[in-house]
Amino acid sequence: MTSLRVLLALVLVALVATATSLRQPADAQGQTIKIGVLFDHTGPFSAAGSLNCYRGAKMIIDYINEKGGVLGKYKIVQVDGDSQSKAEAAINEAERLLNVEKVDILAGVYSSAHAVPLAEKVDKQQKFLWITTAIADAVLKDRNLQYTFRPQPNGSLFGESTVQYVAANAQSKLKKGIKDVRAAIIYEDGPYGAGVAASNESEARKQGMNVVLKEGFSAQAPDLSSLVTKLRAARPDVIFHTGYNPDIALFLRQAKEQGLRMKIYVGHGAGHSQLAKLREAFGNDVEGFHTTDPPASQLIDRKKLKPGLAELTQEMLKRYKAFEPTIPPGQIAPHVSMGFNNIWILLNDVVPRAIQKHGGFGPEALAAAARETDIPEGGTMQGYGVKFHPAGHPMAGQNMRAFAAVFQVVDGEFKHVYPPVIASLTNPPVLLPTSSPFLSR
Repeated sequence: MTSLRVLLALVLVALVATATSLRQPADAQGQTIKIGVLFDHTGPFSAAGSLNCYRGAKMIIDYINEKGGVLGKYKIVQVDGDSQSKAEAAINEAERLLNVEKVDILAGVYSSAHAVPLAEKVDKQQKFLWITTAIADAVLKDRNLQYTFRPQPNGSLFGESTVQYVAANAQSKLKKGIKDVRAAIIYEDGPYGAGVAASNESEARKQGMNVVLKEGFSAQAPDLSSLVTKLRAARPDVIFHTGYNPDIALFLRQAKEQGLRMKIYVGHGAGHSQLAKLREAFGNDVEGFHTTDPPASQLIDRKKLKPGLAELTQEMLKRYKAFEPTIPPGQIAPHVSMGFNNIWILLNDVVPRAIQKHGGFGPEALAAAARETDIPEGGTMQGYGVKFHPAGHPMAGQNMRAFAAVFQVVDGEFKHVYPPVIASLTNPPVLLPTSSPFLSR
């Protein structure tokens, strides 16, 4: 009888131990959130801004983990994926992250050419996708995605903002009425470029601007000299250019060689926003160039932001020195802010609400929490607020409070010049300087 009691006791102890051992991984898993961070670490998109977006995302995840994690206790497990600047690779990496690594959230995505097919595939799997970078309207437009959200401004805002900026300065800088301003629109022919260019053209027509040329090209084109020839014949006052990298460098090199001239040059993000890289290739020839992107946090007057956000920006700048220790703040690409700020919105606003109000961080809880996000203007490091269009809206999942900023290179560094709410220069040069090899005289 005694031996039976001993045996039963031993069995009970074994069962308790087994239950405990099975429960511990589940408890431990409950204290971690796995995020798949998908960017292009290799290929041409890497240097066009994707790597800087990744750096920003990694820095804020590290920072939050150092503070104890989300809500002070949920540590982030970051699992990286490399899209390799190829749509097929991006889709394969997303599948790996979601279905092999079993991440709770898929975040990142630089290229709109990747985001358009990826968003639909992820949404059909009922997995949560947080897009920090890709801007094309086509990612969300008329698709009614339920689990895909983008705090980033969309491409139409890019195209509209740059035309409005030129229109606002036409009389004072070009000494012309808007109907006399000759505009050329050139663009890479993927969803990103085509979407921004369509918005450029629509807003230019609305403003009464004279569009003298609109032409697309392949981002992989080995030669853009024929495009430069057409531009020379069109004699534009302003060129609106949407490209990636290295097509931007190729265009500028051939434009300089062939003597293309203009008065205002406006890019739309990507390689145009990688000022340090442009300066390496073209030196002071980039003085006076414009780019368009979400605002760069370090260029915003701290008084225009909610208290505490300026200190977070300083944290970002401090950590970025690990990647480029000597770069001036005015040359740091806005893509760093995109990665840092947009992941901060996710981890500081959406995920805590999902856990506290909706019972966890599964796709349904995260989507419900995202739809309840209500951050006013000045409430993020990039200046804009966050409120997502609801399900059923043509742009469901898009941040309706986001806006694009126009930057100009002034004295070798970026300055915000538009819109006025974040402009650091109230009377920007607008025109290319007299020293520019691209200036028409």
